[in-house]
Amino acid sequence: MGKALVLGGTRFFGQHLVASLLDKGYEVTIATRGLTSDPFGEQVNRIFFDRNNFENFMNCFEKTNWDIVYDQICYSSKDALDAIKVFSGKTKKYILTSTLSVYDASPDFLEEEDFDPYSYPIKISPREDVSYQEGKRQAEAVFFQQAPFEVAAVRIPIVLGINDYTERLLFHIKKIMASEEIYFSNIHAAMGFIDEKEAGKFIAWAGEKNVIGPINACSNGVISIKKLLELIEEKTEKPFILSNEMREDNVSPYNINSFWAMSNKKAKQRDFSFTDLSEWLPKLVEELIQKTTIK
Repeated sequence: MGKALVLGGTRFFGQHLVASLLDKGYEVTIATRGLTSDPFGEQVNRIFFDRNNFENFMNCFEKTNWDIVYDQICYSSKDALDAIKVFSGKTKKYILTSTLSVYDASPDFLEEEDFDPYSYPIKISPREDVSYQEGKRQAEAVFFQQAPFEVAAVRIPIVLGINDYTERLLFHIKKIMASEEIYFSNIHAAMGFIDEKEAGKFIAWAGEKNVIGPINACSNGVISIKKLLELIEEKTEKPFILSNEMREDNVSPYNINSFWAMSNKKAKQRDFSFTDLSEWLPKLVEELIQKTTIK
């Protein structure tokens, strides 16, 4: 299939991306700082580099050539601009892992056209100087406006899975199991998610299918905060308790004010088959409860 480089890829859905590429027959190289081990042994090659040190970044990839580069760790316009300088003439295709967060909230399912990176004003800044939303917007803008190679931006919502190191879903499970209060500004707000395996599989697919431009990836369906709490309540057999007062220790990582989800219609038209959120989320909650109980 060719040579694929994955910037990042040692944790969470990045591992599923690497596994999907290996299954497709790619020769895969993982590039990281080397601080986190991966489970792939001799199946992959490795390059250790510091993305925040441009000279090191450039030198580590000076004599390389790739059929496709997957970027899991780009968070700003500077990150994107540095990558363009490093990989110009060294790759045919670039897949940026982007996010639902590039969109502003909407009462409707968000579509790719709701944020246009081709016309978004560019301001070169390091990641520490911008919000997550603005950093990803700027990264997309730089790639689509300035890259000499083909680019796709895979926009994904919050990723859920047993290996989620952010533990955002687990936060709610632990609070409910401990009979502790959780604060939400609107428990009737609904949101979309994607499973960790599906996220990795889709990002690999986007490269294989020669996707160009932004594309959304999310499981079918949404769930309201209230329904999510009721699901955890059912599985733990303990009631959830809401707080009327927002504190640092009780505010939910999913504290949204309104509907926040995107359409996966474009990807479906390209024949990618998404799973239904209602099929896998209850099973995941059960697994996380069991994992917490064992600890």
